[in-house]
Amino acid sequence: MSTPSLSALPIRRLTPRDLPACADLSEDRGWPREEHKWGLLLSAGTGYGIDDPDGNGLIGAYVVTRYGSTERPDLAAIGMVLVAERYARRGIGRRMMQNAVEEAGTTPLTLHATPFGRPLYEQLGFEAIGRAEMVVGHLVPAGPLPDITTRPATAEDLTAILRLDTDVFGHDRMHVITRLPAFTDQLRVAETDGEIVGYAGAWPNMETHVVGPLIARDTETAKALIASLGAGTDRPLRTDIDARHTELLAWAKESGLAHIADNDVMAYGVPELPGDWTRRFAPLTVAAG
Repeated sequence: MSTPSLSALPIRRLTPRDLPACADLSEDRGWPREEHKWGLLLSAGTGYGIDDPDGNGLIGAYVVTRYGSTERPDLAAIGMVLVAERYARRGIGRRMMQNAVEEAGTTPLTLHATPFGRPLYEQLGFEAIGRAEMVVGHLVPAGPLPDITTRPATAEDLTAILRLDTDVFGHDRMHVITRLPAFTDQLRVAETDGEIVGYAGAWPNMETHVVGPLIARDTETAKALIASLGAGTDRPLRTDIDARHTELLAWAKESGLAHIADNDVMAYGVPELPGDWTRRFAPLTVAAG
């Protein structure tokens, strides 16, 4: 029996049962397995994959996380675009991305692109609209901490968190935010006069805790939230800060977080992302926008 051509292999929807195969694919490309993150993405979003015709797991995968209306999403984020090393440079990545664009229809798309991936996305019509800077390290806050109250989030805070998040993000992402108490090791809010003015989570990823989402009224509130999360872990912190937040980035670097990488924020079908970027400091994960 002849092996079918790569263009004939079907792209199917993934389920939580595919989590080990997704982690294997990450490992195949030299990425960490990130099973915890894959678990969130496959439950809050929709995974797509191509099975190896030889029965060796997946040869490609990506995840789409949709926001807004269930029937007609207002925005969708593409992430975790991976192709097995043995199938690299054979058009699999392009085919998956073309499928993502076609299936989206009129729904605007966004993604975070590495320098390696950006040329393909540009060829498909994505445009760079911003940049996120990844910083990692053990946090030792530089200078005095802001006089802003932070505390662990409670179940009673969820309504206020969702209201704030929708206002800042620009679209409803309740299906993601309601998973944060189980997904994060820490979920904290900043409060002023009884009003929640920011919130942030820290979730485990390999030897680090990733800070995200990070939504705050201003830079001082963002600092207070990061510092409170850093005080609650012995692990290094990692976060992807919107490069427009130069003051927060400077403080993070003075506090021991080193620059590791840059990702371009790209969009398709929309000139800029919705919401209020001045209060949106870092995403939950770049894979979910």
